[in-house]
Amino acid sequence: MSSWPPGLLMIIGGLLLPCLPKSGRRWGTVLLPLASGLHLLWLVWGELPDPTGLQLFNQELTLVRIDRLSLVWGTIFHIAALLTAIYSWHVKDATQQSAAQAYAGAAIAAVFAGDLLTLFVFWELTAVTSVFLIWAARTDRSFHAGLRYLIIQIGSGVLLLAGIAMLAGEGGSSALVFDNLWDRFQGGTAGFCPVMLILVAFGIKAAFPLLHNWLQDAYPEATVTGTVWLSAFTTKLAIYALARGFAGADCLVWIGAAMTVFPIFFAVIENDLRRVLAYSLNNQLGFMVVGIGIGTEMALNGTAAHAFAHILYKALLFMSIGAVLYRTGTAKASELGGLYKSMPWTCGFCIVGAASISAVPLFSGFVTKSLILEAAVDNHYSLIYLIMLFASVGVLEHSGIKIPYFAFFGRDQGHRVSEAPRNMLIAMGITAAMCIGIGIFPEPLYRLLPFETGIAPYETYRAGHLISQLQLLAFAALAFTVLIRTGIYPPELRALNLDTDWFYRKPLPAGIRACWRTLEQWRSDAVTGIHRLADPLRKGAHHLLGPGGLLARTWSTAEMVLWVAILLGISLVVYYL
Repeated sequence: MSSWPPGLLMIIGGLLLPCLPKSGRRWGTVLLPLASGLHLLWLVWGELPDPTGLQLFNQELTLVRIDRLSLVWGTIFHIAALLTAIYSWHVKDATQQSAAQAYAGAAIAAVFAGDLLTLFVFWELTAVTSVFLIWAARTDRSFHAGLRYLIIQIGSGVLLLAGIAMLAGEGGSSALVFDNLWDRFQGGTAGFCPVMLILVAFGIKAAFPLLHNWLQDAYPEATVTGTVWLSAFTTKLAIYALARGFAGADCLVWIGAAMTVFPIFFAVIENDLRRVLAYSLNNQLGFMVVGIGIGTEMALNGTAAHAFAHILYKALLFMSIGAVLYRTGTAKASELGGLYKSMPWTCGFCIVGAASISAVPLFSGFVTKSLILEAAVDNHYSLIYLIMLFASVGVLEHSGIKIPYFAFFGRDQGHRVSEAPRNMLIAMGITAAMCIGIGIFPEPLYRLLPFETGIAPYETYRAGHLISQLQLLAFAALAFTVLIRTGIYPPELRALNLDTDWFYRKPLPAGIRACWRTLEQWRSDAVTGIHRLADPLRKGAHHLLGPGGLLARTWSTAEMVLWVAILLGISLVVYYL
């Protein structure tokens, strides 16, 4: 089993889960992440193992490569799979149980892929398995959202495969090694086209600006538990791929800065709280992309640490709003409020997640986001630093305050429901404890990070940083309070907010239909024209060959001999000419 990619146990086990009875499936969803985690622990016990690979068509394929970078993602992916499995304990749907395990296993296996072809196989497997978590909602909206999600995710895989094929065509037995592709491009050992294709493929899954709409379209349409699974793996796998393949790419700094800002404005006016969290997820990915673009050891450590913490606190927020949806049947801010009376534990866990994502001191976001901000300052990205500060204020407003305020406080809508199921509370409780634990004791997480340089001397809770963050949080909270009290804050309305996906969901289909109607009209006109041209020919042929026609009547022998002579003469003239 030393040559097995970590996560393969979950893939195989997930596909076999439907063969088990209901109770067996429940236990299987919890035991599979544990078994896979123990497999990973066995592989790294003592020291990191050498890569495991094989030869295929003169290319070196590395199925298992475990280093400090992949180990960060492999560890948190196993933790997230276990916590989400506990949260999903009540689910009886075999499709969801099977797809979730295979999806998480594929993401884990992709993290430990040492070559691009192995990465592609598991990259596509994550797309195919995760879509069932959307379709499992069994509504028309989820079906169409799932189709759009699948098309976009498969499109990402097609671009990745095209880039891989072009790299392989450039020659060399190590052409497909999954290392820093940006450095290879800068050094002239990899072409522009394949590297850009792979960057766009990664960017689609990482929800780059204008490529992000699948996230807000699909995640809120998934099942209550499916959204939690989706939030943990797809985009963070893309962040890992960018950190591995494009660390130091300057363009990512500005792309990431844009990602931190634009979702704020959509999240402020959005009524569906799960969609608010989807925009917030996009915002947090931007901080990680900035760290990758800066590319220093401090920045990459910050990216890895923030990805680790983000998976936990974002899952906690989706868990709490999912519990609200599970009990009330809605996640719309305009239909919620006053739930702290009925669901106090869920409310408390949601506040922990909100404090973590807002980087409140003593919570996980504070000790991870600060590493990226520090790297931006150290490398003289002053404008980027200011943009990220503005984005941090926006995060507090739409995730740190709006989510718990409108769900659990605000105007009481009269929902009197039971507290979340016990398994949901257990999962949320463990996740909340980890968010607080990382915030108070960040050293274990720091020791797990890829680089030692830049972490040991860093004083997370130094006075200057602590005071500036508290001032930022106080200002943002005061601004929200003033806006709410004065009525300036955008009201929570039952409305559909348009994003850039409107262009391919409305005008593009309308344009295709218009083009189809035009082609149909052209075809009809062409057929009519052909009939008009052919009608005289048909009549002439009927006159000659039809019953009673010139060539159909009986001819005398003399007339036939005359025609033969004429045709022979014509043939001779044509031949000599």
